[in-house]
Amino acid sequence: MKVLVVYDISQDKERGKVAEICLDYGLERIQKSAFLGELSETLRQRLVGELKEKLVGKTFNLQVFELDKNSAKKRLVFEAKKKG
Repeated sequence: MKVLVVYDISQDKERGKVAEICLDYGLERIQKSAFLGELSETLRQRLVGELKEKLVGKTFNLQVFELDKNSAKKRLVFEAKKKG
């Protein structure tokens, strides 16, 4: 299943740890605090548990979305780079 992880964490250290964990699970960084990738249900559950464990006692907002095939196919990406 496609999984989208987004988070808002004010502490630099914890934010970095969350990013490292997402990368360790093979997720692709699509924004500074957003990762997307394919995970089995077991790995998704493991990821969520590990992320929650790293953030115990911290202030954070962590959201993990399961995207079905139709939702993932409807993803639109717009990018622009400033010239110069």
